[in-house]
Amino acid sequence: MASDLNNIYHEKQRLQFCLLHSLNNLFQQKDAFTRASLNSIAERLVLDDPEKEFWTPFSFVFKPHHNSLTGNYDINVLISALEERGKTVIWHDGRNGASSIDLDDGVLMGIVVNVPVKRYAGLWKSRHWIAVKKIDGVWYNLDSDLQAPQCFKDCGEVREFLDFIMSHDGQVLLVKNENRQ
Repeated sequence: MASDLNNIYHEKQRLQFCLLHSLNNLFQQKDAFTRASLNSIAERLVLDDPEKEFWTPFSFVFKPHHNSLTGNYDINVLISALEERGKTVIWHDGRNGASSIDLDDGVLMGIVVNVPVKRYAGLWKSRHWIAVKKIDGVWYNLDSDLQAPQCFKDCGEVREFLDFIMSHDGQVLLVKNENRQ
């Protein structure tokens, strides 16, 4: 049976902060991560970047790991943020399909997917982060573009969703509660 939707934390999309929203939705907590904390991670990644001498004047706004005005954080920020919280991120090999994902794995905190999106009649192409999480025994799509979380009827439907994502150039990342693979 589905959990009471009122008890599920669900941030809605604002600008291009979908990574921020997906992390907070994954942790089921407002401000588990903030714009400032993700910006700090992105800045630290820049300091460690051996290619930083190749920056351009546009790098002030369009930084290597995020856009300083709108957000739009990259995978490096996601992995660093989760590792700081003791989580392990495993990039799922899409050639294996979703059937190889153990959705009942006791250490699986949730799934983060990254999908291509087209907006403004296809003129703007980007990518979007989405959290998928099991809450009280029920899997939910916590996409910040949705008005409310959407529950999956069973693990089969979750796998169908993930297979669809992977067949349309999407990436699937498993987030585990342990710091090892």
